[in-house]
Amino acid sequence: MPGVPPTRFVYLGPESTFAEQALLTIPAAERGIRTPARSVPEALESVRHGDADAALVPWENSIGGAVGVTFDELVDGEPLVITREVVIPVEFVLAARPSTTLAGIRSIAAHPQASIQCRAWLRAYLPDAIVVDVLSNGAAAAGASAGEYDAAICAPIAIQRFGLHQLADKISDHPDAATRFVLLSRPGPPPEPTGNDVTSLAVWISHDRVGALLAVLTELAVRGVNLTRIESRPTGERLGRYVFFLDCTGHVAEGRVGEALQGLRRICAAVRFLGSYPRAGLGGTPEQPVPPPPGLSDPDYADAAAWLGRLRRGELS
Repeated sequence: MPGVPPTRFVYLGPESTFAEQALLTIPAAERGIRTPARSVPEALESVRHGDADAALVPWENSIGGAVGVTFDELVDGEPLVITREVVIPVEFVLAARPSTTLAGIRSIAAHPQASIQCRAWLRAYLPDAIVVDVLSNGAAAAGASAGEYDAAICAPIAIQRFGLHQLADKISDHPDAATRFVLLSRPGPPPEPTGNDVTSLAVWISHDRVGALLAVLTELAVRGVNLTRIESRPTGERLGRYVFFLDCTGHVAEGRVGEALQGLRRICAAVRFLGSYPRAGLGGTPEQPVPPPPGLSDPDYADAAAWLGRLRRGELS
């Protein structure tokens, strides 16, 4: 992150959830002050008001899709920018007090989304146990630790914190499930390009223009900017009015991405830059970058710009 590294972090709480587990993969956050927030809006407002330097919030899940409240907050509130992403596997565990055995479990605390994602495992191994809905994975672990429930479905981070014993791991019905989190800060220069970056945007198209969305996609495609994700959200104005969230390969400092952004600025009703930041793979392992097509690399753009400059100066050689 440019400038002074953040030391005060806020994240979607409560403690001992996947959000905290994701935050702890960031070295500065592991050393800094970490504060849970009750909601995504509360986390982002803490950054906007200067009570925190950065906020880690969920962006999308491989099963549930986009986290709508995060998207909405980024277009409705004061601008914030993504400076980093973290992708972690969603690996639920079954945990209980050390003296508890699998055969002795009669009640299980779980967040509703957690129990849904572990339905097949529960049906196969604990068909007679009662699943009790709680507000979070952390609350499930706390309840099991206090003896309110025989066991909990929770994140691995909660086991040691609440003095629990792991009875089973990777109990999700979707073993490859993952959640992508983003770290948001107040506007400032983006991180330096790494050669394997993501640029995120929110664009409002001109609804009275035929082919407006196609024109947006064309601005990216003709410059070799790969669109990796597109998501629409209602603007709240009236039916049929949407804002589109785009994830693209590349960095705003690159020639092809910069030209694409200029093109979008010309044809869209509005564009909000949400950040250029390093691409993260699952568990922090970087994904391989997608090379631009021939003629659309940054050196190609620099060479073309230099050639045009010579023409404008009357130099034809």
